[in-house]
Amino acid sequence: MATLDSVALFTGLGLSEHKARETLKNAALSTQLREAAIQAQHTLGSTIDKATGTLLYGLASRLRDSRRLSFLVSYIASKKIHTELQLSAALEYVRSHPLDPIDTVDFEQECGVGILVTPEQIEEAVEATINRHRPQLLVERYHFNMGLLMGEARAALKWADGKMIKHEVDMQVLHLLGPKTEADLEKKPKVAKARLEETERKTTKDVVENGEAQTLSLMEQLRGEALKFHKPGENFKTPGYVTTPHTMDLLKQHLEITGGQANNGICFLRFDDTNPEKEEAKFFTAIHDMVTWLGYTPYKVTYASDYFDQLYAWAVELIRRGQAYVCHQRGEELKGHNSLPSPWRDRPIEESLLLFEAMRKGKFSEGEATLRMKLVMEDGKMDPVAYRVKYTPHHRTGDKWCIYPTYDYTHCLCDSIEHITHSLCTKEFQARRSSYFWLCNALDVYCPVQWEYGRLNLHYAVVSKRKILQLVAAGAVRDWDDPRLFTLTALRRRGFPPEAINNFCARVGVTVAQTTMEPHLLEACVRDVLNDTAPRAMAVLEPLQVIITNFPAGKPLDIQVPNFPADETKGFHQVPFASTVFIEKTDFKEEPEPGYKRLARGQPVGLRHTGYVIELQQVVKGPSGCVECLEVTCRRADAGEKPKAFIHWVSQPLGCEIRLYERLFQHKNPEDPAEVPGGFLSDLNPASLQVVEAAVVDCSVALAKPFDKFQFERLGYFSVDPDSREGQLVFNRTVTLKEDPGKV
Repeated sequence: MATLDSVALFTGLGLSEHKARETLKNAALSTQLREAAIQAQHTLGSTIDKATGTLLYGLASRLRDSRRLSFLVSYIASKKIHTELQLSAALEYVRSHPLDPIDTVDFEQECGVGILVTPEQIEEAVEATINRHRPQLLVERYHFNMGLLMGEARAALKWADGKMIKHEVDMQVLHLLGPKTEADLEKKPKVAKARLEETERKTTKDVVENGEAQTLSLMEQLRGEALKFHKPGENFKTPGYVTTPHTMDLLKQHLEITGGQANNGICFLRFDDTNPEKEEAKFFTAIHDMVTWLGYTPYKVTYASDYFDQLYAWAVELIRRGQAYVCHQRGEELKGHNSLPSPWRDRPIEESLLLFEAMRKGKFSEGEATLRMKLVMEDGKMDPVAYRVKYTPHHRTGDKWCIYPTYDYTHCLCDSIEHITHSLCTKEFQARRSSYFWLCNALDVYCPVQWEYGRLNLHYAVVSKRKILQLVAAGAVRDWDDPRLFTLTALRRRGFPPEAINNFCARVGVTVAQTTMEPHLLEACVRDVLNDTAPRAMAVLEPLQVIITNFPAGKPLDIQVPNFPADETKGFHQVPFASTVFIEKTDFKEEPEPGYKRLARGQPVGLRHTGYVIELQQVVKGPSGCVECLEVTCRRADAGEKPKAFIHWVSQPLGCEIRLYERLFQHKNPEDPAEVPGGFLSDLNPASLQVVEAAVVDCSVALAKPFDKFQFERLGYFSVDPDSREGQLVFNRTVTLKEDPGKV
């Protein structure tokens, strides 16, 4: 009956019945929420509206000092605190003022109590902000960092509703710029960029001269919802952080060791190698290679296994403090969030110490015993496992250990050992934040802060390791580096430059919400980089032989081709031009349709870079009636009318293999059962890979090495595949060229 009463009480706050029942699984949270709801009902004398209920739930789930519950509930129930922003300020205030009594005047001032922000004030603040950035907005349009507008407007009106500010920004920007155009999704024009840089220099100069200079960090400049990191030593101001009588001394020691560094500090790359069954050295090497490839050099590379001795010693200490116990429930009994309580939870400390030592000495079989911690996690899961028995040799420590720590136990303690200030992970680890704080405090060691951010996903793709393994096992892709995947190693093999991936991530921004982007936005970033870095060459996918019957020389001519036609200062390469050339089959038609501009009878075309125009004289066909060869004559391009089109060609070429890639899946969300009822493996695109084995390429690329990149004129950007061998180059198409509706 008590459970039913609590469910009704919680649903009265606006929680769904499912959420209410999940909340009841967390004893500490449900107790605080029940007290808050009952007090609010007494104050209001009526039902609680959903907005107030949401604030009460936020209070109960984030407040760690229960002494302040009644005080804060009174402010929420009386509507003095009525926004999430005020609640966050209130929670921070009580965290940073742990001593009694609370100065209510100071508290109300810090929490914006009694301050009313009108829609007119919001409109005026947003208008003033947009006017300050109007020149850049008109140039950059929707490429402009709209988060900057939000930030400045919010700074002017600290207690304004964030949703109202965002709505007003969206409305005023739309009024100024009009709806988004196709160009707004692409790179801003270079001329506009130069003009923008000049505007930014002037604006910066004006700001500095007016004494308002403020350098924005990279995190602040990133689009999206930037993470608001705590300052070094102010871990306790982070939502959910639990303090103990030792916290401030530990933070002081931490600052002495780190020198207070955060931004512009150092960053570790640490591998979680706690499961010997899944860890192989090649995986860690590959990850390190990818991090290096992306342009980052870690301050230090560490492994969880570096600290196995210390982690074991702390596990023993945890048992001594009565915070952990050896359990004999089997794995299947521990699965899910409604597992039965362990009958060994209250076994004597000395008994657990002896049994844990026996685990270490190999006296239990796998699954026969685990070490569990005494806590309840955010998602209601009770007593997570800290150590388990595994007899698989470890790739770094060999057979020294037969018990291994879990991620839940290892993560926070390794962070503590390394004196990490900000530990970054993806959103699915948010449910482990309470165990992170609990474990450090249970051992009285320095407690860092875990920050969770959203995972970046792409449409028409799967990114989970488990599903990629299924694709490999099914033969749908070759391996983790198959260029149709979106793993980093696959993107590198396809030819994506690391700068493009970094630029794409910066444009998307760091958000706490999961983000799913269209692949063409990533491809646009790739084109931006390759346009400036990939030298031009010419290749023909479907060669058609063309014989020039009046070739102007007795031997091949040497043609100088610019590596970058838009900037000839970047040099040239030389290709031969002989009496026999090869063009694309699609660049010739016997019976052209209206509007066709390439080679046809009576319609000459120019050959790029040669200064010559060719004109059809005869079509040579084979026994089957297919066109085998064209005979043409040539003339200087300046000796007659300019042709309607110039086509690419090769002469005395190299044979090569070219792999053309399309999307791996047919639907935007292959993992969505509503969109793909048969599962993602049933959604494979049969045309995702086309291998052109008889392609030809000009000899300027003869010495190309794996991962060298080129723009094949009129075809796209291509990268040399590691499958290439001497005399047989293999190219992957990285991306196509930008579509130009003016080209035929």
